[in-house]
Amino acid sequence: MTSPRKHLVKDFNHFITCYVCKGYLIKPTTVTECLHTFCKSCIVQHFEDSNDCPKCGIQVHETNPLEMLRLDNTLEEIIFKLVPGLREKEQQQEIEFWRKDGPRSKRSRLDDDDDGAGDGDYHRSDPQIAICLDCLRNSSLVGENIVKGLMKKFIRCSTRVTVGTIKKFLSLKLKLPSSYELDVLCNGEIMGKDHTMEFIYMTRWRLRGETVTYYRPAVRCLVL
Repeated sequence: MTSPRKHLVKDFNHFITCYVCKGYLIKPTTVTECLHTFCKSCIVQHFEDSNDCPKCGIQVHETNPLEMLRLDNTLEEIIFKLVPGLREKEQQQEIEFWRKDGPRSKRSRLDDDDDGAGDGDYHRSDPQIAICLDCLRNSSLVGENIVKGLMKKFIRCSTRVTVGTIKKFLSLKLKLPSSYELDVLCNGEIMGKDHTMEFIYMTRWRLRGETVTYYRPAVRCLVL
């Protein structure tokens, strides 16, 4: 009876190394258009100068390829289990970076978390999405003069952000009364307050190839 073959880490290098930097994938990030995966920092830096995948050359997005990226947390855990000491090495390098070069040291941020001052990360490590918030003009709606367009319509946020949070953001930016409500629409459909941006992207935006969201005064608030 033959004994099972033992695999070495190098046997898996083709699957767990970055095409750009040739090192192990750190914060592995997948391009949704072609499913190629790179280090997050490598692919973000690459997209500063190009809209094409560095491996296969396919155009990822005409204007903003960053919105087609998704973090692969499962692959990250697999790599950390396969490569001894890699997690600890990266954590130590990150701490050293923030201590030396960051505006605030990582240690200081961790201390703030221990004191309950905040979540420290603020969802920056989540997959991000760029969306456009446009005011839906309709002269037949009462209160149209209150709701204006944003000076900066494009925002970048976590895919976990909900429609409810977008409404709060709009209310603050537009300085609306606390009792005033907005409807957020996509493809002419009012979105529920618990819908996340990822859910909307997968069920609405991806089919149309756009990430435009409209807002307007909530109809239910206009009935006197």
